[in-house]
Amino acid sequence: MTFWIVMLLLLAVLSPLVWLVPSKGQRGRMELRMQARRMGLAMQLSRQEWPHWLVQEPPHSCAQYHRPRLRGREAWCYWQSEPGKWLNQWREPCQDAAVLTHLASLPKDVYKVEASAQMVALYWGERGTAEDLQRIADALKSLA
Repeated sequence: MTFWIVMLLLLAVLSPLVWLVPSKGQRGRMELRMQARRMGLAMQLSRQEWPHWLVQEPPHSCAQYHRPRLRGREAWCYWQSEPGKWLNQWREPCQDAAVLTHLASLPKDVYKVEASAQMVALYWGERGTAEDLQRIADALKSLA
């Protein structure tokens, strides 16, 4: 009887340690982020205010992948309202063919791509694979 009581106490003490082990999804995201770092991309979690007209509202906290950009280039921003449909803030489709070819290669869970004077950034749901990450890295490199 004492043996079972000791076993129950040990299980009660050790059970919270199981909560510290990352889940399979968390391990996958960590691996994607480490791989992105090796590709030269920076990543941070960013809170975003999304336009009300998006068909599916993205999460408020989203992974932002970015890289430096050459100075003196035009700034722009596009949201993916539906898979393959990229719109600017006035809901006008992307007219720049060079930018559109790179946007078309991105996964369907990329919510927003923006270019400022300093960097080009992409907001991604991270539901993809290493191949999706490679396409993202190639697109960011080309758009920078």
